Amino acid sequence: MSVDGESVELTVVRHHLARRYVVRVADDGTIRLTVPRGASIGGGLRFAERQVAWIARERRRQRERAAPWRPGHPVRFRGEIWPLEIDISARGFRLGPELITRGRTGETRDAVQKHLRALATRELTARCFELARQVDLKVARVSVRDQKSRWGACSSRRVITLNWRLIQMPPSVSDYVIFHELMHIRQPNHSRRFWREVDSVCAWWRDAERWLRKHGKEIL
Repeated sequence: MSVDGESVELTVVRHHLARRYVVRVADDGTIRLTVPRGASIGGGLRFAERQVAWIARERRRQRERAAPWRPGHPVRFRGEIWPLEIDISARGFRLGPELITRGRTGETRDAVQKHLRALATRELTARCFELARQVDLKVARVSVRDQKSRWGACSSRRVITLNWRLIQMPPSVSDYVIFHELMHIRQPNHSRRFWREVDSVCAWWRDAERWLRKHGKEIL
């Protein structure tokens, strides 16, 4: 498949649970096309061709994210965008008010993300339990992970999983994601009843959803 004048590998996968054609760009820049059972592969290829502009943007975005971080690189933290600075006196990096100690490898990106992930594990875990108490719900466990395509999840055993990148969002948005997953304890679906539960505890959820649609791709 040709994207921006470059020949890109495209893998076609037929999945019996898929209901529509889906195009994904892998971390290595290759393309994966999922075709529903019984659907035409030729139709899927034509669908993929119509997504070329989006694929090109996604590949460019991935290259930008993979590029080395240097002083001045913009990084989101608690909803604000801060330029990454070197703090000579502390022998580390500074991201707004947050001091990040340089990692042994000297890899700026790895050091910053490792620090933010550890911070997120502490803060998001505590916040989830706090919000659960506010709405009178019991949570078995909170897990903060490095998820590539989801902000959170709730299991049938009341285990809440949160993406560490929530710490890069405004607190109102990360709180919405937590409330969203907590309400799945009451309603394990996305029915109207579920959204009424969300609205009852998080009146600003529509604003948070708009923020995620606008800026979510800049974080993941």
